[in-house]
Amino acid sequence: MKRMSPVLPAPQDKTEAVRGMFDAIAPRYEFVNRMMTFGLDARWRKRTVSALGLAPGSTILDLACGTGDLSRTASAQGFDVVGVDLSFGMLDAAHGIRALCQGDASSLPIKSASIDGILCGYALRNFTDLDGAMSEMARVLRPGGRIALLEVGAPKTPVIRIGYNLWFEKAVPVIGGILSDKQAYRYLPASTVYLPEAEEIRSSLVTRGFSGVNHHELSGGLSQLFTATRSV
Repeated sequence: MKRMSPVLPAPQDKTEAVRGMFDAIAPRYEFVNRMMTFGLDARWRKRTVSALGLAPGSTILDLACGTGDLSRTASAQGFDVVGVDLSFGMLDAAHGIRALCQGDASSLPIKSASIDGILCGYALRNFTDLDGAMSEMARVLRPGGRIALLEVGAPKTPVIRIGYNLWFEKAVPVIGGILSDKQAYRYLPASTVYLPEAEEIRSSLVTRGFSGVNHHELSGGLSQLFTATRSV
């Protein structure tokens, strides 16, 4: 069983706490991300967009779009992208996105069956109501639509796992505190406690009408990618 960290907000406070933290780190978010991942995040995002397997011109929702990294990658591949995020600060710092909207993942301001594909990068653990967010993904996707959900991983190889733990749990909060916001970068590593195991995520997606659910480990498990199709 995962142990809750004292840096994590109480359940009833999570939505506002997450919004405030991402508002605070928005101005330097992309810069710190590049440093934390040594640039690997760009490769993982390209893999995520390609995993949708949709034709250029498809309408894509970038859920929890942040400053627009995934959105710009998708636009470069010919997709028509709409970005939604809880944080006004992130939306204000976003660039290269044609359409932006503020919204909660569990109550999306989007018509049912109006989206061809959904991208989501490193946000599942930040949703207060993950089950509700998955239900909303199913609602807004057309039958046959695709999702590609990118998240942090938990490497199983002992050597990689040790290095990962030292970097992500020890170094990242220090570096993030120096370059951006200390509290936010203490929260981000600790927030993995909110992320269900891969099989639980797969089961939740199947329950909500997705088929062909696949789970891929990226770069030795440093990140993980879930892909699925909205059943007809």
